[in-house]
Amino acid sequence: MTSANPVTLPLSGFKPQHFQLAVAGKVATVTLNRPEKKNPLTFESYRELTDFFLAAQKEEEVKAIVVTGAGGNFSSGGDVFEIIGPLVAMDTKDLLKFTRMTGELVKTMRACPQPVIAAIDGICAGAGAIVAMASDLRFGTAETKIAFLFNRVGLAGCDMGACAMLPRIIGQGRAAELLYTGRVLKGEEAERWGFLNRLIARDSVLAEAQALAGELADGPTFANAMTKRMLEMEWAMSVESAIEAEAVAQALCMQTEDFARAYHAFAEKRKPVFEGN
Repeated sequence: MTSANPVTLPLSGFKPQHFQLAVAGKVATVTLNRPEKKNPLTFESYRELTDFFLAAQKEEEVKAIVVTGAGGNFSSGGDVFEIIGPLVAMDTKDLLKFTRMTGELVKTMRACPQPVIAAIDGICAGAGAIVAMASDLRFGTAETKIAFLFNRVGLAGCDMGACAMLPRIIGQGRAAELLYTGRVLKGEEAERWGFLNRLIARDSVLAEAQALAGELADGPTFANAMTKRMLEMEWAMSVESAIEAEAVAQALCMQTEDFARAYHAFAEKRKPVFEGN
């Protein structure tokens, strides 16, 4: 599942040191690339991933993002010796700095306008499961093993937004089970529960994720960004407020050239070509 040779994106010259970054057309692929340790996260990779998704918020060329892992695994979560060990020695002030920093990664993933698709094979645990959860869509394999392991190391399941987001994906009771027990959710069960959108053969899961990302990137990307924004905002709205907010959002989309392009293409019995404006 390793991506091709890294290509620097036009994300203000962004050049990652702690993950692999590749671009094909309008799709960026982020590959967690420490396969010998199942792609754990470190202090540095947390910060760099956050910086990447922050930069993506101002990016105009890349329209969709795929996140994956090298070597047959997605991510084993925070590195035991490079993160968990040092955390034991920190005081409350520094621990809070760390937990806020990890939360910023989820915030920036949710705030970037591009749809984010996780291509998940093998181990997807701890903070790795959070990165998958924070993605907009998740493709997995029968060999995928998802685990929110925080209680296994004496911590609460409320990490990086898990208690807010996971119930909205799979339901309150199922989320409670995973967060209380830390048990492994395997690929087929994860699809039945709705955590995985699709179950795909492991030799094609990344390609399938990139193919869908390409389809989304060729679509009405202003409208896609609006959909993502409204999905986020409406969590905290009443139905009445949501309907009004969607009325405003849809009126804005109706002012785009892509909306007019779609109409003219329909009238002329051809497929529309969207340009994202």
